[in-house]
Amino acid sequence: MGERILRMSIGLFVGIWVARYLGPERFGLLSYAQSFVFLFSTIATLGLDGIVVRELVRDEKRRDVLLGTAFGLKLFGAMLILPLLAIGVQLTSNDKYTNLLVFIIASAAIFQSFNVIGFYYQSKVLSKYVALSNTISLVLSSIVKIALILNEAPLIAFAIMILFDAAVLAAGLFFYYKNTSNLKIFNWVFEWHTARLLLKESWWVMLAGAAILVYMKIDQVMIKEMIDTQAVGQYAAAARLSEVWYFIPVVIVGSLFPAIVNAKTVSEDLFYERLRRLYTLMIWLAIFVALPVTFLSDWVVTLLYGNDYTQSGSVLKIHIWAGVFVFLSVANDQWFYVTGRLNLLATKVLVGAIANILLNLYLIPGYGIYGAAIATLISYSISVIWSDLIFRSLRHLFYMKFRAIVPSPLVSIVMSILK
Repeated sequence: MGERILRMSIGLFVGIWVARYLGPERFGLLSYAQSFVFLFSTIATLGLDGIVVRELVRDEKRRDVLLGTAFGLKLFGAMLILPLLAIGVQLTSNDKYTNLLVFIIASAAIFQSFNVIGFYYQSKVLSKYVALSNTISLVLSSIVKIALILNEAPLIAFAIMILFDAAVLAAGLFFYYKNTSNLKIFNWVFEWHTARLLLKESWWVMLAGAAILVYMKIDQVMIKEMIDTQAVGQYAAAARLSEVWYFIPVVIVGSLFPAIVNAKTVSEDLFYERLRRLYTLMIWLAIFVALPVTFLSDWVVTLLYGNDYTQSGSVLKIHIWAGVFVFLSVANDQWFYVTGRLNLLATKVLVGAIANILLNLYLIPGYGIYGAAIATLISYSISVIWSDLIFRSLRHLFYMKFRAIVPSPLVSIVMSILK
């Protein structure tokens, strides 16, 4: 949690400085390139993260096989991104310089394959070493970025910094793995049988991850194609301020959810009552964040980004409310992992992604970047709440979420109508 707070404060400060230095147009171009790469990045992760950690907990004797196999799969996925991007950029209006930025940023996925070392530390409840590696990467990156700003570096230098960050993090993880555990990555073994088993189970997680990336980043890609890079810069500045709070539900749910799962061994009623309370906590925490930001958005954006980002304040007023559904989804997603309904989770997220694309196509031409923010807000609500109504087995979750916000008598009336 300390590392996340440090990343939020230092990362936000330096990120804002970079945005002010680059200006809306160049910052928008960098944000567009990152968003375009993110659309393909789920191929590099392959949905393996949580599954590998679980298997390491179950059988530590297979550590070298699991880590070696996961590393090999992630490295293959990272290499696969490059030819897929080469095809993807042909469908855009990008110039050569924009495509160069895209491929520089995409190359970072190769170093991100070493993140499998973090899986080992998570399985041993030693995440402090991952946090230390992230902190070292953050500090070095921040120092170099400030030096680049002071020396008036070109845009491409900041794209290279994304590659640099990934390399430093990989080096940090490698250092701690070698010196704190006396283990060697040269002992890792790739096993085809294990690879097939991991991929078979990670399929739905990968599909859900791909859909999540689509409806988190497709808006910036579509804004660039339908408007221009300056509009992307205005939108990205607001989105970064909005999304900086998203670490809060991850930390809270990670701490509280084990107790909620344990309640399942006592009774189903206790499990769902605690889950409903977690929903309520997430919703009202998000509202607690969104309310002051809504009223202070213009002032905050001008203070942090300067007068060049005048449109970002109005975007932030809308985009910040998507956090209500993001906070809720972090808690809600755990139910699918516990019950093994990852296929339903993937379907829900896919519905949200499709809704986001269609809403962007409809709203951006008429409302510009404000339409993109509205599309994000509506599509998040569809994915997290309204899509529950599609599946009979999920309607009790819809009832719980509705009950977490609305007084019980009104909920009863609405649910009786729906039934």
